[in-house]
Amino acid sequence: MENLWLAALDPADRDRLEPHLEERPFAQGQTLYDAGEAVDVVWFPLNGVVSLMTLLADDRMVETAVIGREGLVGVTCGPLNARASSRAIAQIDGSAACCPADVFSAALAESEEMRGALSRFTESLLAQVQQNAACNAQHRLDERLARWLLTVHDRADGDRFALTQADIAGMLGVRRATVSEVGSELEDRNLIRRGRGWVQVLDRPALERASCGCYAMVRSVMQDLGVPRPNCGS
Repeated sequence: MENLWLAALDPADRDRLEPHLEERPFAQGQTLYDAGEAVDVVWFPLNGVVSLMTLLADDRMVETAVIGREGLVGVTCGPLNARASSRAIAQIDGSAACCPADVFSAALAESEEMRGALSRFTESLLAQVQQNAACNAQHRLDERLARWLLTVHDRADGDRFALTQADIAGMLGVRRATVSEVGSELEDRNLIRRGRGWVQVLDRPALERASCGCYAMVRSVMQDLGVPRPNCGS
């Protein structure tokens, strides 16, 4: 599986980066960078899923965005080499092509087209962050859970992916028991199946109908901006 953002670049722009790319695996729960840290590596996921987490004053975290092979991780926190304002955590095992941030910064300075591609991606990511904030504030948990599962399903390698109820609760900022109850509702409707440490999407079209409109709105923004959409959501 390629990183779609890199694949969409002109060959000359890819040539600026490819000699410096190093493939690295990441494991579920691994922190790629933490809030307050200087970001010195740009991650281009080849597979797997990365969550951007906003930290709260009471040490809790809430997910604000999800990134897969359609994008990049490490330049969404401000100017290159700035300190990160969020924590990037691997949500599903995978790997990434990694580039030193200074190399990527130099390539951006040399290529207007690459700067445009980055701007389109960061604009789509901002739309996701904003929509998620509104969704978390206004929509029912069953709709939010359906939306979140669709977002992960788009970026996962297949219909079944490794996630515990505790993982999902942490992403949605709710109690584990609440996720268990709402997950049972989706399971009773034959939209998903759950096991110990995994979730499987059984009926994606029905899951989309069960979701709030936020999922479709973010997809529409990505399409309008020409940002590659990953996997199932293509």
